[in-house]
Amino acid sequence: MMKDLIQRFPNQLKEAVSIAASAKLSPIKSPIDKIIICGLGGSGIGGTIVKEILFDECTVPIEVLKSYSLPLYVNEHTLVICSSYSGNTEETLECYSIAQKHKANIICVTSGGKLLEWAKKDGNDAIVLPGGMPPRSCLGYSLTQLLHIISHYGLAPQKSVEIDSIADTLQKEQEAIMNEAHHIAKKLYDKMPVIYCTALHEGVAIRLRQQLNENSKILCWHHVLPEMNHNELVGWSQAYPEIAVIIFQDKDEHPRNQLRWEFCKKIFKKYSGEVIEIYSKGDTAVAKKLYWIHFGDWVSYFLSEQRNVDAMDIQVINNLKGELASK
Repeated sequence: MMKDLIQRFPNQLKEAVSIAASAKLSPIKSPIDKIIICGLGGSGIGGTIVKEILFDECTVPIEVLKSYSLPLYVNEHTLVICSSYSGNTEETLECYSIAQKHKANIICVTSGGKLLEWAKKDGNDAIVLPGGMPPRSCLGYSLTQLLHIISHYGLAPQKSVEIDSIADTLQKEQEAIMNEAHHIAKKLYDKMPVIYCTALHEGVAIRLRQQLNENSKILCWHHVLPEMNHNELVGWSQAYPEIAVIIFQDKDEHPRNQLRWEFCKKIFKKYSGEVIEIYSKGDTAVAKKLYWIHFGDWVSYFLSEQRNVDAMDIQVINNLKGELASK
């Protein structure tokens, strides 16, 4: 089933654009001077990626929170977007309650649950997504709605048309992406992945880490340049044959970061068991990130096949939720 869900990603993007176009959003009560996106896991990563996409295009600050609380400065000039696919994520529900008390402008992105019930009861807008899927397989739905909400209120340019054409490209290149992802997954077998990228692409690295955790059932970590050059680089002082380094390499890197990559790759090749570079495709931030997301999702699925594990299984997370619900 996970294979089918990943294969549907281009179609999901197109469907997400249609959902956004038909969404009914109320006028904002007060001028917006900041945005807070609340969400966890598969529902939260979209906020991280959207913040990076709009880094140099959004006219107000965007903060992404993955916790039980909101900062004191939340007020009637804050747009709080609560993203929970299930609608029952307890951290996001608590943030919703705090935002409501602070009289923030609240919009929910969900398939149902308590979040949708509360939004209807309190008169807040909600964009309703198709239900019944694992949240991590619905990133296309949520990410598109976040971009739409922010652009709808004139805080950033509209990206819907771009997403529609990117979906066409991903569909055409699907077989090639799958073949290359399968090849990379073979290199990751029996390895501990370490994922590196530059700071404005961290959301993609986090997404791959999460997918390797949930789909492939392995541990890994990530870090970003240039920050890792000021600390983690020193840790590369001996051989780690069990580590496979994955580098998300942007073809339009800042020249100084490109110099850093050239230096770091020499060290990685000397001390790690494998170095894998995944280059960006496309000419915009949205295109690059959606390509990387789709590529990484396929890598995580093929690795789950090689490891003979069920990509859909997240029983340990369900056990935790059950334990928390009983307290």
